[in-house]
Amino acid sequence: QVQLVESGGGLVQAGGSLRLSCAASGRTFSVYAMGWFRQAPGKEREFVAGISWSGGNSYYGDFVKGRFTISRDNAKNTFYLQMNSLNPEDTAVYVCAADPWGNYGKRPADFGSWGQGTQVTVSS
Repeated sequence: QVQLVESGGGLVQAGGSLRLSCAASGRTFSVYAMGWFRQAPGKEREFVAGISWSGGNSYYGDFVKGRFTISRDNAKNTFYLQMNSLNPEDTAVYVCAADPWGNYGKRPADFGSWGQGTQVTVSS
């Protein structure tokens, strides 16, 4: 089991950038696939990005369209979401999650541990 804590959210103008971090604790972090989800008020939790245990493979939700990049630094037990070209529709609570089974999925059920979330607000 891995425990996760997000940081890096905040307020940014449309077109701007933010870098979210997810710090993990646990001995098995380096062999877990990881991912980011987001949830806006009144909307379902939405997959944003996922990354393999080695960082060699990544995949994204359809809405990303090249704007976001997921990465990880296993030596620091941390993974990241670099978000560029943000727009107001990106406003949400962003939550990181661990995939201990190597599902490499895009649904919440594919992930077994969750952080508390960090708020991202994009103004127009």
